[in-house]
Amino acid sequence: MELSKRLNTIASFVTEGCCAADIGTDHGYIPIYLVRQGICPRAFAMDINAGPLERAKQHIAEMGAADRISCLLSDGLDQLPEKDVDSVIIAGMGGDLVVRILERGEEKLAGISELILSPQSHPEKVRHWLHDHEFRILEEDMLTEDGKYYIVIRAVHGRESYDKECFYCFGERLVMNRHPVLLEYLDKEYQKYAKIYKTLADTSKEHIRKRKQEVRKRLENIKEAMGYYEM
Repeated sequence: MELSKRLNTIASFVTEGCCAADIGTDHGYIPIYLVRQGICPRAFAMDINAGPLERAKQHIAEMGAADRISCLLSDGLDQLPEKDVDSVIIAGMGGDLVVRILERGEEKLAGISELILSPQSHPEKVRHWLHDHEFRILEEDMLTEDGKYYIVIRAVHGRESYDKECFYCFGERLVMNRHPVLLEYLDKEYQKYAKIYKTLADTSKEHIRKRKQEVRKRLENIKEAMGYYEM
């Protein structure tokens, strides 16, 4: 089975031999790929909605993987069989929702080996949550697919913090490794926010002053990250 570029990158972050749980599995593509490629001996496909889970179940059966993948109806991590799972995958949703899922199910993460996360927005909130709850980021990648930018994070238990906010915004490993996709993203973000900044001229209104401060800070973080590409 062929995965999209994004899903293939997510699957590639799972450590071989782990039992994986895919939260918000949708069609079950990642668990199917993991067990059929021999990366995971077994896996769990989990979703909050019965409809998508039923579709995943059918797809799993069609691909001959029903004996190795269990489907669980679950709100986030509520039904996570933590004694069996080593690797938790949360992808395809915004960063705020990723954080809420992690926050609500934090006690279930004590025994897991790794988190594979791919937030579609606000990755800085996800990175802050990981460090605030004693996870360290081992690996990150960034890619484009269908004109959109995606990041993938692998985190494990351990203490870590960043001394610069730009690392939370854009990923320390991506910045320090001068990732080419990140540079392309930074260029576009700078142009976008520079245009927004110019429109915020009427500082007599409190909400405009606040927005201007937020945009200025974003531009400063972008410029700081871009500075590492010039070293």
